[in-house]
Amino acid sequence: MLRILKLGWEFPPNNLGGLGVACEGLVRGLTHAGVSVLLVLPRKQSSSISGCAIIGTDTNPLLHELAIDSLLVSYSTSQSYHDLFSRHGGANLYGSQLFAEIERYAHVVRQVATREHFDIIHAHDWMSFKAGILAREVSGKPLVVHVHATEFDRTGGNGVHQYVYDMESWGMNTADAVIAVSQFAKNKIIKYYGIPAEKVSVVHNAIQAYETKDPRDFLQKSNPIVLFLGRLTLQKGPDYFISAAQIILHHRPNSTFIVAGSGDMEGRLMQWVASSGLSDKILFTGQLRGEDVDRAYRMADVFVMPSVSEPFGLTALEAIAQGTPVIISKQSGVTEVVSHVLKVDFWDINEMVNKIIGVLDHKELRDAMSQNAHHEVR
Repeated sequence: MLRILKLGWEFPPNNLGGLGVACEGLVRGLTHAGVSVLLVLPRKQSSSISGCAIIGTDTNPLLHELAIDSLLVSYSTSQSYHDLFSRHGGANLYGSQLFAEIERYAHVVRQVATREHFDIIHAHDWMSFKAGILAREVSGKPLVVHVHATEFDRTGGNGVHQYVYDMESWGMNTADAVIAVSQFAKNKIIKYYGIPAEKVSVVHNAIQAYETKDPRDFLQKSNPIVLFLGRLTLQKGPDYFISAAQIILHHRPNSTFIVAGSGDMEGRLMQWVASSGLSDKILFTGQLRGEDVDRAYRMADVFVMPSVSEPFGLTALEAIAQGTPVIISKQSGVTEVVSHVLKVDFWDINEMVNKIIGVLDHKELRDAMSQNAHHEVR
């Protein structure tokens, strides 16, 4: 039986974003196809998926000398990791620097690779690339790196961190194959990292589509609701969403805008909304999980994903699966797989406003987008 050593940072239900959702979907698909998966995460957790074993590098008794009770999470930046470290009181188990923690994780994975049997190494995003390289060195097994986002996506091309770029470049150049989540992502990999096109395969993300529930079954509302759901970071464009909300509320004061998520921009965005006197119209929910995420999609009249640079954009598919009309930025990979959505340049606030108002004002448009897109996603 083929066995894959999979290296990642999060796995549902302990996930912050789409990387964990995509990883779970891949594990389910692989195990369903008869492939055995050994998943190594920074912390121990259980899996209900048959054929998937999870090693947490914080609890493995055979690696006691190198064990990590890690604070690492997906989408970490040096500053966000330092803030998390500070909030936990700087416990001795944790490294105060993100990059030092990544080094420690990589060496734990190297030890795992010396004693476990596997046929292929599959590493998700830059924080696991060194671990994958070390596992490849000691095992001689082929390495596949899976790129969900690059440093150019996370920073919008401004202030690219050299360490992160170097790690991404090292991982992609060393790997035997590279997986990109879209052609949009593949183009960036070729352009900014010099990886040969023939080395990069595009594998679009997907979700489990299911029949939607009628929002009226559980929610009575009088105002139209516009939803943003994602990490509150530069890459996701929440500031463009709020700019559009301010304009729309001037003309449609009965509308409600919901900002669901957390991130480094959260405090600044909340202060901005408060200073504009719109705190009763633009609501911040914090990060949502599980059924609350589905409920947020179902209660919304339209979902907006204004990402500055989005290699894919799983939230668009999640919203569509719940029957919600979707507006997405043209700077996203998900545009390659869905047609029955409205598309706009993230920076074109006026056009974003026009499209949101168009969806809110025309029930026929909402219904057509909802039905056609849901069929497409299935």
